[in-house]
Amino acid sequence: MKYSAIGLFAGLLLASASAFAFHCPADMKKIDAALSGAKLSEAKMSEVKKLRTEGESLHKAGKHQDSVDTLAKAMKILSI
Repeated sequence: MKYSAIGLFAGLLLASASAFAFHCPADMKKIDAALSGAKLSEAKMSEVKKLRTEGESLHKAGKHQDSVDTLAKAMKILSI
């Protein structure tokens, strides 16, 4: 019984990590689509692009929660 609970917990942990991994590319696509029609100041546009690049780097490094958080900042600026 004890081992099955540990296995279940480990499975859920891996599943949640996968969910974050797949969430990052979707957020990057949303940002890319919004950038083409965004009416932002140069400073805000630069900040969004920086956050988008940083989010992609974090995603590639396997730091999915950090990536999601960083991309969320960019999406907030873009109001998406």
